[in-house]
Amino acid sequence: MKEQDFIKIIQRQTESTYLGDDCAYLQDLGIVITQDNFLEDVHFRTDWATPFQIGYKAVSVNISDVLASGAKPAYISVGLSLPNVNDKFIEELYRGIEFGAMGAEIIGGDITGADKIFISITAIGKTDGRNISSRKFAFPGYIIISPNCEFGRSSKGLDELKNGIKYSENIKHHLEPVLDCNFSAEIATLVKEQYAMMDTSDGLADALFQIAKASEVSIVTPKISGAFGAEDYKLVAAIPEKYLNHFGNYQILGSVNDYQGYYLKMGDDIYLDYDELNLYNHFEV
Repeated sequence: MKEQDFIKIIQRQTESTYLGDDCAYLQDLGIVITQDNFLEDVHFRTDWATPFQIGYKAVSVNISDVLASGAKPAYISVGLSLPNVNDKFIEELYRGIEFGAMGAEIIGGDITGADKIFISITAIGKTDGRNISSRKFAFPGYIIISPNCEFGRSSKGLDELKNGIKYSENIKHHLEPVLDCNFSAEIATLVKEQYAMMDTSDGLADALFQIAKASEVSIVTPKISGAFGAEDYKLVAAIPEKYLNHFGNYQILGSVNDYQGYYLKMGDDIYLDYDELNLYNHFEV
């Protein structure tokens, strides 16, 4: 079973109106909330990552979702299941969590024993003064932008680790993703219309396809190097073109058009169905 199939079943069963975006926007409470799991030998290996890096990345994947919503990271709760580890491991793990939390405060959690390291983090973001995004808010005429960055470096770093390389700049990108709070805040405070924003945790191509399908539009871009590499945690947004002059550090990736019978066109390649992207399946481990 693929992740998208799993989500469809949950949506049918629960009939929740909050499912669809990576963060649930609880407008009546003025917050967004998200949760991610981080499991040893699925998302990380202890012979590749230090305790600091494990903690840092575990919280970064959650904070990235908060930033993609346009909210300000505020609080995190940490659920932790561990085998027998020493005091130094815990200290370094939480030093990484605190460093990666982008100012969000640790407010609680739970600790249990386990055969492997399992970290589950819930992150809460404040929405005061922010216009919150949704992947269904990309409209024809909008422009696709992201911060100036290179996509696919995390995947390259993972390949290097698998090939026995211990350190490189790509590996650093994989183990310690750099998040962009400024880009998120600029979009959320300057754009007054509805807009779409996601992170590239499952790849740029994934984010663009997800936005296009949720918005029932066609997104068109040139071929983009690294677009199918996962775990970059960069932001990509669909916004009205009139705001482009308000941003300094960005690149234009493409455009949003009326639905043309496909969701994503990258160069000459057209994608009508998500499976055609051939991206990472979270349930094949």
